[in-house]
Parts: sequence; C-alpha cells; structure tokens
Amino acid sequence: MLHAKQTAFVFPGQGAQFVGMASALAARYHVARQTFEEADNILGFELSRLAFEGPEEQLTDTANAQPALYVAGIAALRALYESWQTDFKPAFMAGHSLGEFTALTAAGAISFPDGLKLVRRRGELMRDADLGGKGGMAAILGLTVPQVEVACSQAQEAVGEPVVVANDNCPGQVVISGHIDALQVAMKQAEASGARKTIRLAVSTAPHSPLMASAAEDFKQALNAAPFHPPRIPIVGNTTATPLSDEASIRAELSEQLIGRVRWTESVRTMLQAGVTTFVELGSGGVLTGLIKRIERNTERFVVDMPTDVEKLPPAAME
Repeated sequence: MLHAKQTAFVFPGQGAQFVGMASALAARYHVARQTFEEADNILGFELSRLAFEGPEEQLTDTANAQPALYVAGIAALRALYESWQTDFKPAFMAGHSLGEFTALTAAGAISFPDGLKLVRRRGELMRDADLGGKGGMAAILGLTVPQVEVACSQAQEAVGEPVVVANDNCPGQVVISGHIDALQVAMKQAEASGARKTIRLAVSTAPHSPLMASAAEDFKQALNAAPFHPPRIPIVGNTTATPLSDEASIRAELSEQLIGRVRWTESVRTMLQAGVTTFVELGSGGVLTGLIKRIERNTERFVVDMPTDVEKLPPAAME
C-alpha cells in the first residue's frame, strides 16, 4: 500500500532519455498517447516520433531531450492516475534538474502547455550557449562533496577558468561542470585525492556552472512571462533542498538552477526527514531510484515507465 504522507513522486533529468521511451505506455494508455499528441501540437513537430522511434542523435539534442523527458514524465503520471482512478496526493514532488519542471507541472504550479514551452526554450538556450566547445562535465566517484570542491578550487586557481560541483547525486557520486581546461585539471586533482574513478561525460555544454550565466539571463525572460501558481503539493527545490512554497520562490529557483548546484542528496534527505519512506520515479528509466538507494537503502522504490510498472504498483491509500 502506498500511503500519501509517506510517498514522494520524483522525475528524472536529461541523460535518462532513450529511443522508445514511453512508447509502451502510449500504446497501452490513451491518456499517455494523448499527452504526446498534445505536445506535438504545441511544439509544431512530432516529438512523439523522436521519443518512440528516434533517431537517437536527434533525440539526444538538448532541445529535444528535455521536452521529451518532460512529456514522458507527465504521460506516466497521467497513466498512473487513469489506472488508480483516485486523486492520490503524495507528500512531496521533486525532480532532478530538468525533472524539476515536470514536478512543478505535476504539482499544479504550471500548466502542461506552459511548462512544455519553458523546457523547450531552456533546452534551446543550453544547446545554443556559445561556449566554443570549451564546456564539459565529468563524474567523480568515491570522493565526498567537500573533497571535490577542493579539487575544483585548485583547478580554478591553476587555470583561471571556472569548474564547480554541478550535481551532488548521492554519496560517492559527484558531477563537476565547467571549462574543459579546468575540468581536466580538477579530474587529475580528484584522482590524486583518492577518487575511485573519474569519467568525462559525453556533453559539450556546462550546465549548473557559471558558463551558463548568459543562458540563465535569457531564460529569465521566459520565466517572467510564464504563469506560475502556488503548488498544490510541496516541491523540494534543487538549489536549496527545501520546499518551494510560492510563485516567487519557484521563479527564483528555476532562474538559479541553470548555474546552481543540483543538491539531490540533500533534497532526498529533506523528504526522508519529513517522513517519506517510498519513492515513485515517473518517466524514463530508473536513474533516480538507483541514486535514492545509495542515499538511503531503507526505502521502497518504484519506477513507472512501462504498463507493467503501473500494474505492479501497490494500491494507493488516501490519508
């Protein structure tokens, strides 16, 4: 049994996309297919075809991957509610980076069409940020956040270019982002400090770093024009790891998020401390459930991205 006061819904970010995502849900649940059709009409192109059939190169384009993940998350949520036939309200919503927009829509803080337009614009601005091929990201395994912060600080001082902690994903998994020259030095510093492994990620942008400042400034215009509402369900924000309670805090969070750190470990612990024991990841794959297991093994974790996932979920108890 899923108990509302002990359950959180979470939504994945960019990197979780894959060709075929949400296609089985769309085939099984009319509301999921309808969600993609609505997105196609709003965007003016067949996002559904990219998600269901690819090609992979086009789907992984930041400007396509972000709306595809957003739509997949809402499609999964709607399929779940169609199956349950109940107005289940979890204690919290949260999303990793791009997934925060999905969480905001799921919590009623922004409409599906307005949220979709925002994530498409966000993806375009991130893709088109003129870094001249000088941006990058790397995963650092086996060090604490303070240890990685020291490595980044040393690299910045040595190179004179920015590199920062971008994602605190879970204990032992930290992602850094910034100028590639500083990134490479930070990776070497981390290895010298005992990192189990450092992995350069296959991206040419530097999200959640100062190099996204121009994109963040342009994105503010889209945020200021978007109609937000107080969320019906508390949303734990990425950059503060605390609940977003009103329109002003939501706008500030989404503006800061492009250059600020994703505090996922702290966000999950905020929900745990509030009594959450069950996490349901909606959308593409099970990236977040894996991270949550590393943060706290003594939790129940479910993924909803296939019809069988919906059918296997425990019944929902309203409280």
